[in-house]
Amino acid sequence: MKSLYYLTTILLLIFVLPKVNSYSQEIADSASLWVVETEDGNTFIGSIVEENDNKLILLTEIYGQIHLPLTQVKIKKVLKLSKLIEGEHWFSNPHATRYFFGTNGYGLRKGEAYYQNTWILYNQISYGITDHITIGGGVVPLFLFAGAPTPVWITPKVAIPIVKDKLNLSAGLFLGHVLGEGVNFGIGYGAFTVGDRDNNLTLGAGWAYADSDWAKAPTLTLCGMTRVGRKTYLLTENYYIGISEGSSLGILSAGGRSVQKRLAVDYGLIIPIGADLGTFIAIPWLGIAIPFGNMQQ
Repeated sequence: MKSLYYLTTILLLIFVLPKVNSYSQEIADSASLWVVETEDGNTFIGSIVEENDNKLILLTEIYGQIHLPLTQVKIKKVLKLSKLIEGEHWFSNPHATRYFFGTNGYGLRKGEAYYQNTWILYNQISYGITDHITIGGGVVPLFLFAGAPTPVWITPKVAIPIVKDKLNLSAGLFLGHVLGEGVNFGIGYGAFTVGDRDNNLTLGAGWAYADSDWAKAPTLTLCGMTRVGRKTYLLTENYYIGISEGSSLGILSAGGRSVQKRLAVDYGLIIPIGADLGTFIAIPWLGIAIPFGNMQQ
């Protein structure tokens, strides 16, 4: 457990502490600046000079006064100054509730949704029923290969903010079933997240089962995410799995995330560690997430 303590300390220093001062220096949102996105994908920042049933007149720093037909305005919302970095608008994290695979203390907001795919076979869709309740479901379609047994699952989750954008708790279930074999599997978990949706550290614990057999020890997770640029994040996701009495498996991972407004691409290496492995293994990770629905900008 000492190694978990040291890893927690290191990740806290990398992912959260450099951002703490920004909490105490948080700038209030401004009602005079707006982000306007048009149907053709352009985004403008400025003050609204005039708005009527037909058009929107926006005063921008770069283009001056621009006239936009209301029929072409896709999104219009007040600009959060915390998202204005050196005069450039940083859009919200399009895949803020997960790391590579594991989840954190945040949930999808009402109406938000995403599709996640990893190495083509892993597929999941999640949807925010309310600001605090998320439901998801997925499949690995092995039935395409000569009708092989196929894992399917659902993932209900409840997320509760303790201190808005600083501390969040979540609890959820991963409930799986293997079609063709009648095997049930899954895990119940809880997660505690320090930080906001861009920069955070999560400590989690869960208890896994397969049919009526429960794990002899909990699975512990330690994950982190930090934004290092407008379109780039660093990620880490790590597990301590108690397999049986006196036997355990560790899984370490590190990599990055490249984002657009409606796309997140994750890439990294997964490294299992344990006395019984006998050799070094590094498994590449490649996944995408495509948000849809009522996503934040």
